[in-house]
Amino acid sequence: MSKSVKKAVVLAAGKGTRMKSELPKVLFPVCGKPMIEYVLDALEEAGVDEIVVVVGYRSDLVKETIKPRANVRFAEQKELLGTGHAVASCREYLEGFDGPVFIIAGDNPMLQSSSVVRLFEEYEKDGNGASCILGTVYKENPFGMGRILRDKEGNFVGVVEEKDATDEQRQIKEINISYYVFNTQDLLASLGSLRADNAQKEYYITDVPRILLDAGKKILALPVLKDVESLGVNTQADLAAVEAALNSRD
Repeated sequence: MSKSVKKAVVLAAGKGTRMKSELPKVLFPVCGKPMIEYVLDALEEAGVDEIVVVVGYRSDLVKETIKPRANVRFAEQKELLGTGHAVASCREYLEGFDGPVFIIAGDNPMLQSSSVVRLFEEYEKDGNGASCILGTVYKENPFGMGRILRDKEGNFVGVVEEKDATDEQRQIKEINISYYVFNTQDLLASLGSLRADNAQKEYYITDVPRILLDAGKKILALPVLKDVESLGVNTQADLAAVEAALNSRD
């Protein structure tokens, strides 16, 4: 049996205003290397065949900085209208593809290749055909993170962001860090249902699992990620924490 083709989309269009710099967020150096390079390295190590990097803010600089890779393509997000809009910007690379696609933001330098492999494996072995698998992790102090909501049977029912959560929901320790494997055609079909009815007036990829669930599709949220992967980079303090984590590795 031939190996199934795997694709990934890396979201790298944002400004990263909280970093207080004109440098695109994904190009901030982590231990001397642009953080997006860690993401690309992990995806390649996991055996991803094609990586689409969505660029926007200072796109020429991002393209110029990323070291040449035979399996990387670039898609341009003309307007920065959110992560869902960013995925829609690379439609040309996904149309006609019926395999799985891994979606991740380019500011996740702690991505582990083993987690990418695990999520693809879970997708492939799911006999009932999940439309989306979310990688989750339990975190003792999940302040600021989106919480995974489940019904009484433990099935995924949605993600609630910290600012929208009730006091009871804020006690949930299972969090979403936006690592997704989607059935590509289900993903593309759902993008037209995204609505920008939020304070930022943006289209969010985090809304897609719920859209698919409401359409009768199967969604799995699996707590298979490493704790260190919850270390994202939004501020200079986050950057220091990630560097400390990288330096502590053997």
